[in-house]
Amino acid sequence: MNFDRLFLDFSVKKLHQMAGRIDTCLGKLTPDQLWARGNDNENAVGNLVLHLCGNVRQWIVSGVGGAADVRERDAEFAARGGQSPSELSARLRRVVDEAAAVLTAVTPERLGERIIVQKYDVPVLEAIYHVVEHFSGHTGQIIFATKMLTSEDLGFYRHLSAPAHAEKVP
Repeated sequence: MNFDRLFLDFSVKKLHQMAGRIDTCLGKLTPDQLWARGNDNENAVGNLVLHLCGNVRQWIVSGVGGAADVRERDAEFAARGGQSPSELSARLRRVVDEAAAVLTAVTPERLGERIIVQKYDVPVLEAIYHVVEHFSGHTGQIIFATKMLTSEDLGFYRHLSAPAHAEKVP
């Protein structure tokens, strides 16, 4: 079994899965909800999506893939609107698709290669792991915020619920 390819393919799969969940959340939020903050120390869902776009692009598309690093990290958190849920969804999908293309092209030999991203000197494998972990954490925040703002069950784990007629095992 080629564990290098397994890691790379699973990373692509998880980024797509989580981007899909964020897309579901964005589809349920109004523009006001997208940019809602309880106070200045909180990030709105819109800020988190901009932040994920910046992070994925900087670490994977630029750091691993070699594209120019054009990230403006402070602007991700300073934004207070200006993009709709559908615009942010499209932007996130584009960045994740770019990252997936980079990861699909990574050879096993490159996983140990060291790169510098945000002044961190890390192996390519660590950069990829960081992005997937980071994306997962913020996806959880976006799901939580969406549930709080909409009072809806998003249904991501509905398939795990037992049918009403199923017997319970003691």
